[in-house]
Amino acid sequence: MLDKFFGYFSHDIGIDLGTANTLVYMQGRGIIFSEPSVVAVNQKTSQVVAIGEEARRMVGRTPGHIVAIRPLVEGVISDFEVTEEMLAYFITRAHSDTSKFLARPRVVIGIPSGITEVERKAVHDAAKNAGAREVYLVEEPMAAAIGVRLPIHEPVGNMIVDIGGGTTDIAVISLGGIVTSKNLRVAGDKFNRDIINYIRDEFKLLLGERTAEDLKIAIGSATKSSQSMESSVRGRDLVTGLPREVIVTDADVREAIAKSVRIIAEATKEVIENTPPELVSDIMHRGIFLAGGGSFLRGIDKILEAETRIPVQIAEDPLTAVVRGCGIILEDLEGFKEALVEHEEELPPT
Repeated sequence: MLDKFFGYFSHDIGIDLGTANTLVYMQGRGIIFSEPSVVAVNQKTSQVVAIGEEARRMVGRTPGHIVAIRPLVEGVISDFEVTEEMLAYFITRAHSDTSKFLARPRVVIGIPSGITEVERKAVHDAAKNAGAREVYLVEEPMAAAIGVRLPIHEPVGNMIVDIGGGTTDIAVISLGGIVTSKNLRVAGDKFNRDIINYIRDEFKLLLGERTAEDLKIAIGSATKSSQSMESSVRGRDLVTGLPREVIVTDADVREAIAKSVRIIAEATKEVIENTPPELVSDIMHRGIFLAGGGSFLRGIDKILEAETRIPVQIAEDPLTAVVRGCGIILEDLEGFKEALVEHEEELPPT
């Protein structure tokens, strides 16, 4: 009875709980917003100052007592209370037309493949405490495959590489389940750290994370292109301690991230090696699909294609593939029951 009551006032939502960005899908309306997974906390009062884009603008620019926290590290919760606050904010924002006390939605959340039961339970509990009525978890490569409309229920091999902010998920899916998969802690954030380390070692210049990300987006590439690119960056000179500006080329960025790109390529080959031959045959015919923000890195599809000798294509709107998959699951929870990691009734009591 209560379930029906809350259901009347609530909009079921799908959440791609990413290390870098959180995207929210509302049943019947589609993707309603995308916000950085950042929370600014006042350490003197333990109060949340800002969440999302407003908090991201504070990164590296706050006074000592205000800290901008990313509560998810490499795809898993590192700060439970802050994650709970962030989820509560997103659920409330999605129900701006309803009293927050009556907003008790059913929630489908995308999580990295291969995380531990403790880490899964942390996501479930955080969502429950944030106001969710029922919580369903789905592995991100499965959600991404559903989001790009791959025929996951058919007896054919579907391969997806989801390069996010904190993790890269590589999976082969058939008959509604993951046949073989690999989860790497190498993704967009690792590219940023690679760039920071390279600029520090080569130019003796210290960059912030946001500057490194802007540089990656502006001129980052995995393969050499016919047209060279360059960008000026400002940071602190490690020798003098004073501000300095240098010109960085696409070749510099490529060299900086080369090792991480190689790790993703090797892991993709490893997943193929562990896949049954019949499914490999399907994948050779159908190709590998790239999803996630990391697929925007210029030439990464060409690198994977050269390494695997299998056609690689970037999914349409790769950044939203996981949350679109969560939304499709929401529309037909019974039909996608087998694709879920666990069902609400199977979870141990919290």
